[in-house]
Amino acid sequence: MSTYRASRTTLRALVRTSKHIHPAPTQQSQLFASYRTAVSSGLLQQSRRSIPRGTAQQQSPFRGGVRTIFIQTENTPNPDAIKFLPNHRILPENISTPFIEYLNPRSTIAPPYPSPLAAQLMNIDGVTSVFYGADFITVNKAADANWAHIRPEIFALITEAVTSGQPIVNVAEKKEGAAAADGQELGEEVDSLAYDENDSEVVGMIKELLETRIRPAIQEDGGDIEFRGFTDEGMVLLKLRGACRTCDSSTVTLKNGIESMLMHYIEEVKGVQQILDQEEEIALQEFAKFEEKLKAQKGQDATAA
Repeated sequence: MSTYRASRTTLRALVRTSKHIHPAPTQQSQLFASYRTAVSSGLLQQSRRSIPRGTAQQQSPFRGGVRTIFIQTENTPNPDAIKFLPNHRILPENISTPFIEYLNPRSTIAPPYPSPLAAQLMNIDGVTSVFYGADFITVNKAADANWAHIRPEIFALITEAVTSGQPIVNVAEKKEGAAAADGQELGEEVDSLAYDENDSEVVGMIKELLETRIRPAIQEDGGDIEFRGFTDEGMVLLKLRGACRTCDSSTVTLKNGIESMLMHYIEEVKGVQQILDQEEEIALQEFAKFEEKLKAQKGQDATAA
């Protein structure tokens, strides 16, 4: 066996057992710990201060004759997203997609996965999207909306949905060849990080690292990650979801975290590129224009002074 092949075998063994070993941290490996690394290192402290600090568990309001439950909440590095954990399965066990994301009200009632709860949440003034993981719900709000006004109704709706005994997500048949509803974003029917015997050795290792070392941290922050491809130039194409999709620190996570780890372990990887939807590209362009206006205004004020 060649040295090259042996090193590949060693890497695979390392990735598969990564949950049970704690190797000495290296300069490269210390760079990644999802958004929380960025927060603790001071990169996002300013945004973090604006996140409402709640208790470890929040009691949902009592509605009518429905019994109350305790719903755990977790702040995310995105000040406009909160993760809700109702201690209840969210996604049906008979579907293989790792997440569902609803980006507009119409998507919550359309096949293949309509959700009455998501429809109600999207009707709350200020809520912009709803993300379902296997056992958690991430709600995103508009920047000018106030969590103090939104959270009580979110608690009430989740409580009602969980205690009703009805499925959170329904499975509806769609016409053959039809795409998912506009605004209803799904993980691939076969998880994009799942093993595929047709994958090259490099792609297989990329998926293993994403699945075992990176996805758990992203999910902890109320989101998920999709593998979209590996180019001949060595670029890994990824898509962030949930709280991570609209977070200002997504670039920090991709470059200082995911990219550094992949390049450290896999020499063929030359970089990471985020795949953006058209709406996200427009939002980033508008944000860049806004920043330029602020810089120009500061320059004018300094000159006048």
